[in-house]
Amino acid sequence: MKVIVVGLGRMGTGLALNLMRKGHQVTVIDSNPEAFQNLGKDFSGHKVTGIGFDRDVLKKARIDQVDAVVSCTASDEANVVIARIAKNIYRVPRVVARLYDSTKADLYRRIGIQTISTTVWGIERATELLTYHQLDSVFEMGNGNVNVVRIEVPPLLVGHTVKEITAIGEIHVTGVSRYNKTFIPTGGTTLEAEDILYITVVASAAHKLKSMLGLA
Repeated sequence: MKVIVVGLGRMGTGLALNLMRKGHQVTVIDSNPEAFQNLGKDFSGHKVTGIGFDRDVLKKARIDQVDAVVSCTASDEANVVIARIAKNIYRVPRVVARLYDSTKADLYRRIGIQTISTTVWGIERATELLTYHQLDSVFEMGNGNVNVVRIEVPPLLVGHTVKEITAIGEIHVTGVSRYNKTFIPTGGTTLEAEDILYITVVASAAHKLKSMLGLA
């Protein structure tokens, strides 16, 4: 996956390094060239100096070719401008913005922008938001006979219930992340667009799960 990270404070630096370690192609943008030093000598990504909402800077970062943009500057206003440019002008599939003022979170979500906050949690949360596009194994139990996997709810399941992707003893939805909050669903929980599902599945039922999700 190709990702642009705008703003190399503690969160942006940690996120860029975390994504690089996971094998993604990372481009970083910051107005202060000295900020790049915090990435260390082993950072192999592309570095662009400039203002994150400057279109010439974004073009230099090849925003038209990326899969995701994360804006985590020190300014909420700058972050939402960058996020909206990425989403509305360049049609970047995944856009995440750092948000200090939590009262604005609902407003951002209504315009289709995922938000993150606190630094340590935010680094892992942003990584999760950017990489859930396929059926990813996040935890393995025993000898691999049981796995917890995550996936964004497929469009064909939006409006359906958790019960419809449950198979007793084989497949169970153990968690749902929605609007930056995670909860344990019931069988009657209705799935919404952009939900992230955490599903416990026995290895022998993996193909059945993929079929339920429309992936097989």
